[in-house]
Amino acid sequence: MNEDRLLDRFLRYVRIHTTADDATDRYPSSDGQLELGRMLVAELRAMGVADAKQDEHGIVTGTVPATIDRMAPVVAFNAHLDTSPETSGEGVKPQVIRNYPGGDITLPGDPSKVIRAKESPELNDLRGRTLITTDGTTLLGGDDKAGVAVIMETVHWLIEHPEIPHGPVKALFTCDEEIGRGVKHVDVKQLGADVCYTLDGSGAGVIDVETFSAGLATITVRGVNIHPSIAKDRMVNAVRAAGEFVARLPRDTLAPEVTSGREGFLHPYQIDGGVAQTRIRVLLRDFETAKLAWQAERLREIARDVEKIVPGVSIDIHIARQYRNMAEGLAREPRAVAYAREAFRRLGKEAKLDIVRGGTDGSQLTELGLPTPNLSTGQHNIHSPLEYACLEEMTEAGRVLLELAPIWAEG
Repeated sequence: MNEDRLLDRFLRYVRIHTTADDATDRYPSSDGQLELGRMLVAELRAMGVADAKQDEHGIVTGTVPATIDRMAPVVAFNAHLDTSPETSGEGVKPQVIRNYPGGDITLPGDPSKVIRAKESPELNDLRGRTLITTDGTTLLGGDDKAGVAVIMETVHWLIEHPEIPHGPVKALFTCDEEIGRGVKHVDVKQLGADVCYTLDGSGAGVIDVETFSAGLATITVRGVNIHPSIAKDRMVNAVRAAGEFVARLPRDTLAPEVTSGREGFLHPYQIDGGVAQTRIRVLLRDFETAKLAWQAERLREIARDVEKIVPGVSIDIHIARQYRNMAEGLAREPRAVAYAREAFRRLGKEAKLDIVRGGTDGSQLTELGLPTPNLSTGQHNIHSPLEYACLEEMTEAGRVLLELAPIWAEG
């Protein structure tokens, strides 16, 4: 891998404002994703990827032709262009720390923001490496522009080195992954890949083989609004009823603040409205898909209790299906994980198989029939002003891809 070129790509990509916006229904939800997509298409074509294009939905694809004269599976590499709306992604000012000496990192744009080694113990393993941080006023966007940069550099390297034996390799860049819409407009059949890998994981040396199964509950609490001066025995306050509902959600169990590993949760993350109507949004998460139905029933039980203690209020619950545990689909194509593990072995490393307490585009792609494990890409402290990325871990991710393509060609 050309490490200097990889770093240059990453620094250019993170400066483009691509924050996803779940307040709009359009796809992509922000213009910056289209801007970054156009940049990638221009770079791919300059490399020699003749079919590179951005479709009407902002999705970017391109193909590195096979270098062998026999049939081989088509391998796709995927990353997403958007960044999380949890922290501003506008005006990102990346800081490069070469030969990181260890210890805490104070961010120059806001000295109150400090990446503390005690809170980020993985820093202890990154002494002497090149780290990229923000200035503390925005997130970095390593999720997932680290993945974007790694795929782009991998494509460039494959084109520069036709002696590497591989079948067709596809690059796929999606939009709005952070708000659950990443593959909404991906035509898996048209993509024509047999296997895919998302480059959207933290650290190094990890293959994510399971994700949560997920649902979204929208709870609509309806009351009766009337002027407070004449409200006695007439007003039904939906805000108070919503407070009662949230207060009854499990706190000591089934909450993200107190769960880890394979434990699921119910997570109330948004509430808005007024006396007449208040809306609550709750995430349902578990590694066992069947438990989502049990979680939904818990919400309905709470709704019935609140309706009893707040006379006149009515509560409706709508559960939207989001994504499913990728392990269910990966079991049907075991080579997807086995070949990734072999790629690490050829680099002298043993990959760790891990779970994701969340989802990736790979969750939905796998459900659509395209097996898609997730690979680590040097991201750390994502969605935060304390986010950082490690250049050497990004480089390792690219080298894994350069091993994967020939392994699939060998079968």
